[in-house]
Amino acid sequence: MPTPVPPDAAAKPTELASVRPLSELPPGTCAVVVRVEATPIGRRLLDLGFVPNTSIRVMRRAPLGDPTTYELRGMRLCLRQEEARAVQVRVRGTTGASR
Repeated sequence: MPTPVPPDAAAKPTELASVRPLSELPPGTCAVVVRVEATPIGRRLLDLGFVPNTSIRVMRRAPLGDPTTYELRGMRLCLRQEEARAVQVRVRGTTGASR
């Protein structure tokens, strides 16, 4: 006889599937920070405001693909892909940003 799965447990794989590195998001995407890696770069990003539940928007990517400009907490800053990989986000939607 199979063991019943609680409704909460069934939702967790979907939530985990929607969490991705910030570096993978295309310009125009809005997301929410879920977690930041415990590395020296991750700790510095936490100091800069990349804390859980913070809204972030991908503004634009440089012509050669690196770095990318992000907007959060009323400021814009550029991160290289390596740095952006330290931030895990959940996608919320897209805006009309270009490039």
